[in-house]
Parts: sequence; C-alpha cells; structure tokens
Amino acid sequence: MIDMMIAVTSFLNQFIGYLFVILLPVLVLYIVYLIITKAFKDMGFSSLEAIIIVFVSFLLGSGFIDEYVGISFSNIPLFQYHANWIVGINVGGAVIPILLSVYLSFKNRLKPVLVLLGIGIVTLVTFFVTYPDPEKGIVSTFPYWILPIIVASVVSIVVAWKQKNKAAPFAYTIGTLGVLIGADGFHLMSLLQHETQTTRIAVIGGASVFDMVFITGILAVFLDGLLIIQQKRKKDT
Repeated sequence: MIDMMIAVTSFLNQFIGYLFVILLPVLVLYIVYLIITKAFKDMGFSSLEAIIIVFVSFLLGSGFIDEYVGISFSNIPLFQYHANWIVGINVGGAVIPILLSVYLSFKNRLKPVLVLLGIGIVTLVTFFVTYPDPEKGIVSTFPYWILPIIVASVVSIVVAWKQKNKAAPFAYTIGTLGVLIGADGFHLMSLLQHETQTTRIAVIGGASVFDMVFITGILAVFLDGLLIIQQKRKKDT
C-alpha cells in the first residue's frame, strides 16, 4: 500500500512537472500576445491588424522566407562602402516601423515640432546605450536597452498630457524612430570603419536593433497605457 502511494505521488509530481514545462511557454506567449494587442489597440489598430503587422514584421525581419524563395525580401541592399561592407535596410526592423510611424503621425495629427523633439531625446539616449560590434552589428546590453523605452513613454505622456489619446502613437513614433536613428544612424559609420577580411553586410534595423526597435515601440506604448490608467484611477478616487 505504501509502495503504491509512493508510486502515485511520484507519478503526480512528474505529471505536474511536465504540465508546468508545457504550460509555461503557452502562458508566456499569451502574456506577450496580450501586451502586443493592447499596445496596438491603444494606437488605434484591431487585434487582427496587430497580429498581421507583428507576423509580417517578424517574417520579413528574420529572413525566414528568403531561404525558401531564393530572393532577399528581408534586407534591401542600399550601397557598398569600400570593398568589404554592403549597407542595407531591414524591412521588418526599419521599413515597416518607419511607415507605421509616418502613418500614426499623420492619422493622429501629431505636431511635427514635438515629434522631432521626442525623437531627438530618444535618439540621444539610444546613442549612449548602444555601440558598434563588427561581429554582431549595433548592440546594447541589459539593462541599458530599457532606458529608451522608459524615456519614450515618459516624454510621450508629458507631451500628450492634455490629449492622452495621442500618447500611444506618439510613444511608438519617437520610440522606434529614435532607436533607429540613435543606434544604426549614428553608429553606422563607426561600424563601417572596422576592417574585415570578408565582405560583411551592415543592415539598418537588422540583428539586435530589430529586437530593440520592436520592443521599444511596443513596451513604450504599453507602459503609457499603464501610467495613464493609474492616473485615471487617482482622479476617480
């Protein structure tokens, strides 16, 4: 009887362990889904539009389909620098975020002067927390890459204090463009100065910057939503 109870207990422990291993990634993905969809809803997109934008961005940003079609849809070559560097731009990490930022700016009638000011602030912060690495591109280490997120969120709330419906699109715009300019824009020439033995590709919005652009834009908007909700609760009480 005791041996049976021990066997049952062991089985239950193993079962719970396997269940935890299976459900944890599902739970993490669900939380990520909620954050992404909420951020895009705050910017005026539906859940379906958010999924499509994110899916296309990752599909074209990762270069996944390039291996199957034999044509580079992800990285668009721009020019060659000296003999060993080819400069390109990533569709998912640069082109789509730029188009979204322009669209949100016009749709929400964001003031160009304030947008440029916000981009300038995020650009400056991003420049100081990133550096060129000839092997990896433009990179940033934890926790410094969090700073552009916080700055973009705070600046957007301050600027859009009286028009809180514009805070989300403002945060996304200055966050993504500020990271692109501060990381790739300002560090690109420093990266190209590194001597390489073989031909290398420097991609604007690629590699680590792709993640940083996506994360900054989404989390800055999400953080905006949390701060604005908290502010509304204080007013209601």
